[in-house]
Amino acid sequence: MGKIYAVGVGPGSPKYVTEIVKQVIKECDIVIGYKYTLKTIEEIIKGKEIHEITMNDQEEAYQKVLPRLGDKKLVIPFTGDVNFSESEVVDRLIEIFGEIEIIPGISAIQVVAAKAQVPLDKSKVITMHVTTPIEDKKLEMQKALIDGFSVILVPRPWPKQPDKHFMPSEIAAYLESNGFNIASMKVHVFEELTTENETVFEGTVKDLKGKEFSDLSVVVFNQAKLDSYMNYRWQWEN
Repeated sequence: MGKIYAVGVGPGSPKYVTEIVKQVIKECDIVIGYKYTLKTIEEIIKGKEIHEITMNDQEEAYQKVLPRLGDKKLVIPFTGDVNFSESEVVDRLIEIFGEIEIIPGISAIQVVAAKAQVPLDKSKVITMHVTTPIEDKKLEMQKALIDGFSVILVPRPWPKQPDKHFMPSEIAAYLESNGFNIASMKVHVFEELTTENETVFEGTVKDLKGKEFSDLSVVVFNQAKLDSYMNYRWQWEN
């Protein structure tokens, strides 16, 4: 069988596609990906065999390519980083194709951390963007906020099933129902990062109630406090 690559192409702008990922894509024969992801790399995939997929028909596309892959190179691009919030798809690719090579990309999580000036080593990163139950993740979010951590959170868009839909408005209602003072909690919501359509909402969690955000959103609760090395002089002073 040919070579199969799962690659991260960054949060949206072609400028965030790494050189190693560009090279792999240029050398491949077949590309299977979502519309938004393919848009990011459209200049690199010209002339390739391209399969644009949705959640509903991705399985059909993989199965269609499998028997005629031969010694060709197949690339499945993922928005952001393959290793974050994509494990369900990656696991299925391994089941179908066997061994695959994973090449990381720049995640939206890294970008929002930089923009909001929230250090990742003092934050909890939580993704609700999964099909499995998220009740444990909701509790993890509560605990992180209570413990004073910043939280970088990927919400879950699922408008066709309201009970699974957990976007910023639902997050605000959930926190309020669990006793949080959402009027005093500061929050950022970043949409369509690094693209010309990028927007940033800044306000309180209470302001999120009733507001609609796109599927390409990341929520940041910033509770970081400055703590420089000057607070730890013992490292160099006798």
